[in-house]
Amino acid sequence: MFVRRIAVIGTGYVGLTTGACLASLGHRVVCADIDAEKIARLRDGDVTILEPGLSELVAEGVAAGRLSFVVGARDAVAPVGAAPDGGSLNGTDDPVEVVFLCVPTPMGEGGAADLAAVEAVAQEVRDLLPRGCVVVNKSTVPVGTAARTKQLLGRRDIAVVSNPEFLREGSAVHDFLNPDRIVVGCEQQDAAERVAALYSRLGAPTLLTDAASAEMVKYAANCFLAMKLSYVNAMAELCERLGADVHEVTEGMGYDKRIGQSFLKPGPGWGGSCLPKDTHALMQISDAAGFDFPLLTASLETNQRQSGRMVDKIRGAVGGCLADKRIGLLGLTFKAGTDDLRDSPALAVAADLLAEGAELTGFDPGCPAPVPGFTDGIAVTDNAMTAAKDADAIVVLTEWPEFRALDWPALARVAATRTVVDTRNLLDPDVLRRAGFSWVGVGCR
Repeated sequence: MFVRRIAVIGTGYVGLTTGACLASLGHRVVCADIDAEKIARLRDGDVTILEPGLSELVAEGVAAGRLSFVVGARDAVAPVGAAPDGGSLNGTDDPVEVVFLCVPTPMGEGGAADLAAVEAVAQEVRDLLPRGCVVVNKSTVPVGTAARTKQLLGRRDIAVVSNPEFLREGSAVHDFLNPDRIVVGCEQQDAAERVAALYSRLGAPTLLTDAASAEMVKYAANCFLAMKLSYVNAMAELCERLGADVHEVTEGMGYDKRIGQSFLKPGPGWGGSCLPKDTHALMQISDAAGFDFPLLTASLETNQRQSGRMVDKIRGAVGGCLADKRIGLLGLTFKAGTDDLRDSPALAVAADLLAEGAELTGFDPGCPAPVPGFTDGIAVTDNAMTAAKDADAIVVLTEWPEFRALDWPALARVAATRTVVDTRNLLDPDVLRRAGFSWVGVGCR
């Protein structure tokens, strides 16, 4: 395998995982961020992102001399001789060959992806990129962004490649090193092959395509998963009305190889940093192309009403009125295994409960303390017992496996009313009933 000199711009969730994993594959990687304090922490091996295996990979890469961190994109891509002493600013003696753009592309006005960070970095580094360097868009970006980036760079000698990531929070390192597929898009075949070769040790199926198709793959995949989740949530509601059990229904569906078992668990809605952003972005892309996408519209509408459905269950469980009711929340993050609160369906339910006058205490293993701007109005505690104390209902909102192992008889002794509303169908109803709780699930008899 050829060892490449790589720069990764952005040390957020995608950037840091990408940099650390590429370094673990033997490449020499320099990661850049505008946050000087974050870079200082990373140089000391302090990884604040909750992601299994990531801290260890960062430490290994730094110790082996394959991974370094600098402040600012310019220092990451500056060629040999750019430093005042004639040396290299990027920590190597050789020019950078591949530059990954892993900067935020948040939801902007109207739901479209905000490409300000991508465009700013492209303009910042265009005159510093070594001749023949390849620029890779790793961030999720709309179709046409590779062409736009190429235009901003204004360099005929620089190829721009689309190489979307398919990382799940809570298993990102595993997903990177054990990918289902590698997608690389560029009109220049040699540039696409250079990027694909970075992953050669992984032995994954690799699709070489044009940039527009590669950009569309990410949206197509995420929006399909969102539609699948909305479908199973709608099916759970129908099961409740007809007296069927969504557990049995989805198990029967999942054995069909055309459908599979994944993304067939009902819940309080889907959220996080990707699915809401990507579904709204694809709607904007579709609208701009003059294409009506009713399937996606229905999926969004189904998801938007899901938190209200959960609140209806909780309201019914406490006697029909939430005002002044004390609710213990188990789970605040958008999924288990992460500390990410962005677009969390748990927080959407919490907001609706607060609007009806409920008093909330919440516990989440990934969020042991309040987070301003996210958990406002919730008394966040670091243990389940405090969340359950004097509660009129305990509500499971995130599928942390730790919740199954809680001492439910002890929780029953401190709760004001022994009622559990399990919006994830996570817990064993028999265990709850033996502890004295009534159990309310989703889509179940």
